[in-house]
Amino acid sequence: MGGSGILGIYFEFCGVCVTFVSELFVMEKYIVSARKYRPSTFDTLVGQQTLAHTLKAAIRSGRLAHAYLFCGPRGVGKTSCARIFAKTINCTNLNENGEACGECESCRAFNEGRSYNIMELDAASNNSVDDIRELTDQVRIPPPVGKYRVYIIDEVHMLSQGAFNAFLKTLEEPPSHAIFILATTEKHKILPTILSRCQIYDFTRIHIPDIVHQLQHIADSEGITAEDAGLNVIAQKADGAMRDALSIFDQVAASSGGNITYKSALESLNVLDYGYYFRLVDAFLKGDVPQSLLIYREIRDHGFDSLVFVNGLAQHIRDLMVANDAQTVKLLEKSDDVAAKYLEQSKACRAQWLYKAMDLLNRCDLDYRITNNKQFIVELTLIKLCQLINPEPTTPDPGLKKITTQATAPTQQAQPAATQSQATPRAAAPQAATQPKPQAIEQPKTQPKASATPRITPSIASTPRISATPSITATAPQRQQQQQAPAQAQAAAPQTANITREQWDKAWQAFIAQNATEKLLTNVMTNSPITRLENTARFTMLVDNSAVLEVINPHLGIVVEYMRKALNCSALTIDVKVNHTAQRVVIKSAQEVIADKMAENPMFKEFVERFKLGIA
Repeated sequence: MGGSGILGIYFEFCGVCVTFVSELFVMEKYIVSARKYRPSTFDTLVGQQTLAHTLKAAIRSGRLAHAYLFCGPRGVGKTSCARIFAKTINCTNLNENGEACGECESCRAFNEGRSYNIMELDAASNNSVDDIRELTDQVRIPPPVGKYRVYIIDEVHMLSQGAFNAFLKTLEEPPSHAIFILATTEKHKILPTILSRCQIYDFTRIHIPDIVHQLQHIADSEGITAEDAGLNVIAQKADGAMRDALSIFDQVAASSGGNITYKSALESLNVLDYGYYFRLVDAFLKGDVPQSLLIYREIRDHGFDSLVFVNGLAQHIRDLMVANDAQTVKLLEKSDDVAAKYLEQSKACRAQWLYKAMDLLNRCDLDYRITNNKQFIVELTLIKLCQLINPEPTTPDPGLKKITTQATAPTQQAQPAATQSQATPRAAAPQAATQPKPQAIEQPKTQPKASATPRITPSIASTPRISATPSITATAPQRQQQQQAPAQAQAAAPQTANITREQWDKAWQAFIAQNATEKLLTNVMTNSPITRLENTARFTMLVDNSAVLEVINPHLGIVVEYMRKALNCSALTIDVKVNHTAQRVVIKSAQEVIADKMAENPMFKEFVERFKLGIA
């Protein structure tokens, strides 16, 4: 009885051990999705269909190069594509689509990891000259089975300068059975001599829909329930890398117990919910500053970094912008239900508001990195966003638009004056000044070309923004009349006028103050002296050169009309002339200055020659 009891305990212990070993064996057999679902054919390569089609066409036609360079971001399939390429070119029974059969001896050796036709080298840890020399020695050995031996060098940009030089000759003229495939994420670090010896293939970032489709396929294969919105969050977090997406997928699947939802993905990845951004935009559109600040406080209380919040809000506004236009809505890479929310909210947003909002958030992102009070800069940006929908009414610029309206007043008042005094000969002068005939006016003879004065930059000689004002309501002949009216009025101006210097300066400065934004024009008016023919309404402005003359001439009519109105003198004229007697500033080079000093002071010349001094 006792013996049988001991035997039972023994068998029970053996059963527990077997169960433990079997469970341990099952745990050891688990393979992460990035390895388990690694592409094995060109057709299973995700997001690189165009590149795969090109490689298959080259294999079918037998046009194989001796060196390839696969470059692109991490996790997009560079090394996987190199392995597929090596497997396919050694297959003895290719399919019709150019894929490896998977049944021949070469394919089975590749699938089981025992093929001698593929050699992989990690250049990050084998980047010396000796490592490359060892590789070049192996290149001479032909493949035991198949046609080609493929050498895959990953992260090739990590090779040293000497290793690159040792590799050049072999890369240019390898044996007929050797094919090199170089993979890198930083193409710009590779020597041009290496690039010139390779066929270059650029791998692109994988689009979000392609990643979501692949993740859904894996979830179905593994028996995992996955919502489309949750997979979309994983795809966005991966940032175009399929390997990163598979690693994140395993993490979320483990934490959610095999049920990937939108909420579980947000919690596992610490991603900010779209709902906060939608609520914030609603607060912006209503101008609700307190609500926007409270939402921001709620986000901070959940532990999210303010810079991540600012960048996420900027991305949200950008998505609203692309959803606002039917032509760009295809750029919205969201799931169907989330995209519907963006389309709905974008209808309430004007395009100009979205542009200004993106500009504010971009400034906040730049200022956030240099400011000390980071919370304040974010809250200030939120307040500005709330005020965008109801901006303060902008007062009209007191510039030339107002002046142009005023300039028509003397013309309208001159007509009755001429009617009342038709008997006097002098009354014809103001009327002739206000109603000139363009064809009877001589063109000014002092108009030089802008290129005659190299001192003035092209921006000064160009027409300022102020010149667009009279062209809004006047035709070309009318504009010509406005510009040439002072010249015609000068011929018939009265000989006397009661204008004091104080009155002139006050009106002149008032015009400059009203047009402070027109820097070129106001600078000319401020720095150019004004002379007056004694006891007359004829004034002369002296400018430095002919290029400055071209700056003031297009607007002279507007200036004259303003001064007539301000001084109540309809016969006032202003003549602009170049001051040829003004002293010109001569700019000398450093060599010329030293030469002058040496000519003036012999001791300075001796000092320079003795110590052999010069301009650096």
